[in-house]
Amino acid sequence: MLADPSKKYRRMYERVDLPNREWPNNEITKAPLWMSTDLRDGNQAIFEPMTLEQKLKMFLMLVKIGFKHIEIGFPSASQTDFDFTRQLIEENLIPDDVYIEVLVQARDHLITRTFESLVGAKRAIVHIYNSNSPTFRKKVLNTDVEGAKQLAVHAATKVKEYAAKQPETEWVFQYSPECFSATELHVAKDVCDAVTDIWEASPDNKVILNLPATVEVSSPNVYADQIEWMHRNLARRDGVLISVHCHNDRGCGIAASELAIMAGADRVEGCVFGNGERTGNVDIAAIALNMYTQGVAPELDFSNINEIIATVEECTGLPVHPRHPYAGDLVFTAFSGSHQDAIKKGFDFQKNEAIWDMPYLPIDPKDLGRDYDAVIRVNSQSGKGGIAYLLESNYNVALPRRVQIEFSQIVQAHTDTTSAEISAADIWTLFQNTYVNIKDKYYSVKKYQLSTQDNDQVIDLDIEINEKIQRLHGRGNGPISAVIDALQLPIDVLHYEERSIGTGASAQSLALLEIQVKDTGKSTFAAGIHSNTITSPIEAIIACTNRLIDQGVLQITDIVPKNH
Repeated sequence: MLADPSKKYRRMYERVDLPNREWPNNEITKAPLWMSTDLRDGNQAIFEPMTLEQKLKMFLMLVKIGFKHIEIGFPSASQTDFDFTRQLIEENLIPDDVYIEVLVQARDHLITRTFESLVGAKRAIVHIYNSNSPTFRKKVLNTDVEGAKQLAVHAATKVKEYAAKQPETEWVFQYSPECFSATELHVAKDVCDAVTDIWEASPDNKVILNLPATVEVSSPNVYADQIEWMHRNLARRDGVLISVHCHNDRGCGIAASELAIMAGADRVEGCVFGNGERTGNVDIAAIALNMYTQGVAPELDFSNINEIIATVEECTGLPVHPRHPYAGDLVFTAFSGSHQDAIKKGFDFQKNEAIWDMPYLPIDPKDLGRDYDAVIRVNSQSGKGGIAYLLESNYNVALPRRVQIEFSQIVQAHTDTTSAEISAADIWTLFQNTYVNIKDKYYSVKKYQLSTQDNDQVIDLDIEINEKIQRLHGRGNGPISAVIDALQLPIDVLHYEERSIGTGASAQSLALLEIQVKDTGKSTFAAGIHSNTITSPIEAIIACTNRLIDQGVLQITDIVPKNH
């Protein structure tokens, strides 16, 4: 049993005296400013920090999504972050309407190094922080309230002095009283007011005050009260942008951020899919799309969410959970028959309606770059979106979800062995080696002839088995059933689909089949790729047969030709 919590834990925040709180009656009617910290806070939370190449790929993705404030790193603490900052500036990779942001502790030599990294920047946000909470004052900083305040005042003064030496840059200053949500409100206000006084905050010189739930210590309503109290009581409020940075220790980061916006916050900091230290930062995609489903433009573009997933997974090494809000492989999948039926019926009504109103689907999958066929086809299946996206976007290969699950494990085994990232081209090669090239391993088609007799398709098939050629004969209502008849193996086709790869004269047909061994419940997938639309499914059948042999479900046997 858990120990008695009253003997070990206490409330880590002070109660907020806010009898006339307004946030419960407010609604979110417009998007806040968004600040992505994927390249800083998110990068600090992964097993292997991003390389320069990965950071650049992530940065370009964040720009494409529409972030105007992007925290790119901690250049005073990391040579990689310093070099990345210089690369963005020297190679002119920062759009004119984007502010890069860098974080620095309130320490002189680190501030010096930070400004060195920003020489030549058009626009930059310098973000300083120190904690003022009782726990940090006593156990980390060994100081009192005034001592903690003076750390912030001194750092703010130094930042202002250094910025004045680089007037070619448009500077924005940001201060964070770390662990704000566990700090006495009057203490947080006092230090924030002192900083904004030094920085001369005004409507024409906006200063950002980030009021973070560095560790989430309360329910979201308490955090909203804290934000509204600061919103009402801060000095120079018209010169301040209140920013919120919620962590997810209690699993309430999204709710806390949304209530904070209702309480007066102007800006939200977080990571695209909630990556970050401990249980993560707030999930910006979820907040933005929550707004979108309520008719509020989020000012961020998630219309190709599979591409975003692929980039995030590649750069962080972290998977997007299949049940992740909006982004997961399974979020539009219904497992129960009644759910599937409701969705299908909903689509029939939705065709002529302007407002989206669907059973079980709070957002139109097409708005995220996913089509309706996938929703229906994969209702009872799951898969890995990143790999699927790479195959579909580069090779026009859309895998059924069960193939995605199997193939993602194969890709994972490959990357575990190589300890290297895998490109779209390598994924395609691995797919062909697994599902296509096995067509010649045990049984191999040498040639075939197809004809029509009495409305049936008849095939004469030369198969090599155990280094011997056997002539087989089969009949069916189509080429596939004719081949199955000729093979005389206890197999049935459970699933078949075909699509074109490439365009014009170089286009090829990809046939994907699932074949089951009768009375066993065992099945497998394989594929055939050929310029001939008849040859590709025939080769897929043989590839399936060979995979079943590989898996020990079928045995290699000579096939006795049927008498027709």
